Amino acid sequence: MRLLLLLAAAAVAAAQTFTQRGFFETSGFFYPQAAPNDSGYVVGQALLRYEAFYKPLAGLQIAGAIDARTDTHRETERMLHLSWWDRERQRPAFEIRRLSAAYTRGKLTLEAGKQFVRWGKADVLTPTDRFAPRDFLDVVDSDFLGITAARATYGGQSNTIDLVYAPCLTPSRIPLLNQRWSPLPAGLPYRELAPDFPGGPQFGARWNHIGAAVEYSFSFYNGYDHLPLFRGQPTPPGLVLQRFHPQMRMYGGDAAAPFRWVTVKAEAGYFTSSTRAADEYALYVLQLERQSGEWSFVGGYAGQAITRHGAAAGFSPVRGFTRSFVGRAGYTIDVNRSLAFEGVARQNFHGVWLRAEYSQAFGQHWRGTASFAWITGSDTDFIGQFHRNSHAAGAWRYSF
Repeated sequence: MRLLLLLAAAAVAAAQTFTQRGFFETSGFFYPQAAPNDSGYVVGQALLRYEAFYKPLAGLQIAGAIDARTDTHRETERMLHLSWWDRERQRPAFEIRRLSAAYTRGKLTLEAGKQFVRWGKADVLTPTDRFAPRDFLDVVDSDFLGITAARATYGGQSNTIDLVYAPCLTPSRIPLLNQRWSPLPAGLPYRELAPDFPGGPQFGARWNHIGAAVEYSFSFYNGYDHLPLFRGQPTPPGLVLQRFHPQMRMYGGDAAAPFRWVTVKAEAGYFTSSTRAADEYALYVLQLERQSGEWSFVGGYAGQAITRHGAAAGFSPVRGFTRSFVGRAGYTIDVNRSLAFEGVARQNFHGVWLRAEYSQAFGQHWRGTASFAWITGSDTDFIGQFHRNSHAAGAWRYSF
């Protein structure tokens, strides 16, 4: 009997595992030009991220992550509070990035809490990725935000069903209106009211099939657009603005087919809305991928077709980077060094964004990254309007 108890205790102890990781990173952005509404040339940032994973029982995992950050340009709040919902205009100084519990039994996985949900197969633009708000404060240097949701995934190697329910919207964070990435015309006086966030839930479903020659999926989403529209009321000498998030319904699909020389990926979504001020439109992507030695290549075209024009203005990098040729290339020099290139060029070439990046590891813990982004184009183009924001950037990271 004692032997059985000892074996049972050993089994429980073996099932309990705790792992942790994190990093501290300082970075700088250097702009050779001032913007009409921003005279700053240098922005410094610091980020501390800590992640932990605990498995108290077989099949159960608790995952958590927290961010602490600051910067020199007031993109980060100067308030000592812990953010959960990510609804602040600025980045929070302290944030629960993730906190969820996942249970797996057989073909079923259940996860609840703040988590990351990614849909779609395309890399350059993912129209069906509806549960993935992002931090667009710097537009071209964006990061994903977690959402509070319950998720159920059931399936095996060939077929998978994914169901997601989010009780409330986590919005994308858009550029601050008084800084260089602002979408507002320079010199326009304005006053911004508190955002009008919707109160209803979001839900979606995705079925994915992996066949012998092709992988494809169909998806559905009903909820709200995580990118905002604006209500505007002229009040001389300026404008009163308020953000709101229109109702959205999406019908989407994606596919990937490997061939001898390239892998072909396609993804599309059609978006409808009961909010009359919102557009109805389709987004689609066709891309090619190839791996050749230490090189990887991705290139394609992202398009948009508008079926109904709404009256409200909005800010959407997702739509703003469509009607464009997009590409990415990466080269692995060795185990410690790598190069990456990416770019977007509008089909009329009124807006072009190119970036080159070099990254090198120093030992097990340190990594340095240097990059340069070049933006050019017309003030009337979504990309071209940021032509004063070409910049060099450097980052130094210690991982633990």
